[in-house]
Amino acid sequence: MNVILVPPSDKEFEEAVDYYNDQMPGLGGQFYDAFLNTVSYINIAPDAWTKVGDNTRRINIKRFPYLILYVLDGNDILITCIAHQHRNPTYYSNRIY
Repeated sequence: MNVILVPPSDKEFEEAVDYYNDQMPGLGGQFYDAFLNTVSYINIAPDAWTKVGDNTRRINIKRFPYLILYVLDGNDILITCIAHQHRNPTYYSNRIY
């Protein structure tokens, strides 16, 4: 499956990596690796994760307080949001389909 970060999730991902690199050198790379591992879980079992809308599913990134919202579109995984779990859910509620 192809993974596509739908804007603004691409910017959210970059901001998270930058934030963690600012906190401690190398931590952004660890976040990046955790993100890739999470995406691989989605690839293995795309329907296994919690539904939060008719077509949207949610998965947490291990070790980091972030979640990924995604939609399956044929052979594509569309990542619609990468959000800190302490954010108000209204931040991403318009990206749940």
